[in-house]
Amino acid sequence: MILLIIGIVLCILLVFLIEKFVPKKFNKFISLILWILIAFLGYKLYDSVIGPVKFNEQKEIRYAKVIKNLKDIKAGELAYNEINGKFTKNFDSLVRFIDTAQFAIVQRRDSSYADVEKNKAYGIDSGYFIDVIVTDTLGFTSVRDSLYDGTDRYKTMMNVPGTDQQFELNAGSIEKNNVTYSVFEAKVAKDVVLKGMDKDLILQEKQVVSVDGVNGAYIKVGSMDEINTSGNWPKIYDAKEEK
Repeated sequence: MILLIIGIVLCILLVFLIEKFVPKKFNKFISLILWILIAFLGYKLYDSVIGPVKFNEQKEIRYAKVIKNLKDIKAGELAYNEINGKFTKNFDSLVRFIDTAQFAIVQRRDSSYADVEKNKAYGIDSGYFIDVIVTDTLGFTSVRDSLYDGTDRYKTMMNVPGTDQQFELNAGSIEKNNVTYSVFEAKVAKDVVLKGMDKDLILQEKQVVSVDGVNGAYIKVGSMDEINTSGNWPKIYDAKEEK
């Protein structure tokens, strides 16, 4: 941008110098060329300012659509893990699960019963009690209705919006402190999401490290290396969806 400004200033100075010192029969032609060059540099200067602004506007629109699908994938995976005790790395299995699975509607209540051993030790009938929490199953509700409001959008959540590709989905387990945990990860490269846009700005976007940005070269939820089911996007995208 600085070089463009310097170039424009130099061209304007040259125009005035030519009109002052160069014979009139030559200066009109040279001045015209310089004014054309000034106009071109001015356009490039404008584009260098407005280009990133337009890029960010379009980027946020595309990211919002991608993140919405990733949230649906996350919701399905968490339900799958709650019922099956693990995550799945297969979209077909996840969709079939959502089609048929049900959450149990439970009610928890406090209760107690006599501590027979302690009462016997003290020679009494019912002086001591053991407190417990009793869980009653009241009924069942479908995962589809609970998570997706009865819609079938989960059947297309694996597709990356605006592209002909699907999210990469993986699942497995990791061990932390001698305990095995199930993990999953769904992701898509920013190159795929931003295809067709300015390549230099895409390269910069892939190197983002900021609390206000989507960090790294991927938009993703979950992790295969950590016990983490969150997405790598900033809260602003969650706020937009709430609105």
